Amino acid sequence: MSRAGILLLGGAGFIGSALAKRLQSEGLPVHVVGRADLGLLAKLLPQCGTVVHLASGTTPATSARHPQLENGNLALTLHLLELLQTLPPIHLVFFSSGGTVYGNSATLPIGEDSPFAPLSHHGAGKAAQEVLCKTLATRGHAVTVLRPSNAYGPGQNLRQGFGLIRTMLQHAEAGTALEIWGDGESVRDYIYIDDVVEATVRLIGLPQDSGTYNLGSGVGYSINQVKSLVEKVCGCALPTLYREARNMDVRSVVLDNKRLSVRLDWHATVALADGLAQTWNWLRQS
Repeated sequence: MSRAGILLLGGAGFIGSALAKRLQSEGLPVHVVGRADLGLLAKLLPQCGTVVHLASGTTPATSARHPQLENGNLALTLHLLELLQTLPPIHLVFFSSGGTVYGNSATLPIGEDSPFAPLSHHGAGKAAQEVLCKTLATRGHAVTVLRPSNAYGPGQNLRQGFGLIRTMLQHAEAGTALEIWGDGESVRDYIYIDDVVEATVRLIGLPQDSGTYNLGSGVGYSINQVKSLVEKVCGCALPTLYREARNMDVRSVVLDNKRLSVRLDWHATVALADGLAQTWNWLRQS
């Protein structure tokens, strides 16, 4: 049986859909499996040499008051590992979270060797899944961990409490008020979807890789700065309501991506202003 297939677990989401489209355009056999399709997962895994684990049923906001929601993510990852340990070596690429696992790091930009210090249950869950996935390496499997920053771009669906840029653009289109938690000076690293996909495709092409990598632009913008850029791109003022800051929100995250750049000869190519314009055009035409 051929094991040339690439399985995308949770591949119907934003990053997964873009990745599937790119892989299919290159003629590669791609299988997209949802979180609930455990029977299909067991059936397809023996045909695959690579598994990209993108599935997550939570955000920092959704599990803030309900930490047990992270059980679903942990259970799915453990089920995947149980299946993989019975199979010949498969390259597992796990999508963690560069925006939440580090917490408020003492230094910026944040390198991969910085300790875990998550402020949210979601971040803690991602950190736990990383450790669990890495144990698979003891059974001969290659395990790559990606810690992406805030991905955005065309194709991103609106999701409550998740995706600042997509949310801002939606408010700009609808003329409704944006809520910002805190003073708007929290800093984040934003990366365009095409840059995420390019890096992931290159890693898939390295089936023996077992590195841990930040995946970001390496540039930080405050929420207020992003808001100003959105207003410029959209040509309208964005009504804004500032709410009390939340203790689960990290103050500043900028990712050091030199390790990934050296490994893949890769760097983020789409500047935030350009990515915003492309995303705005897509939203208006969709």
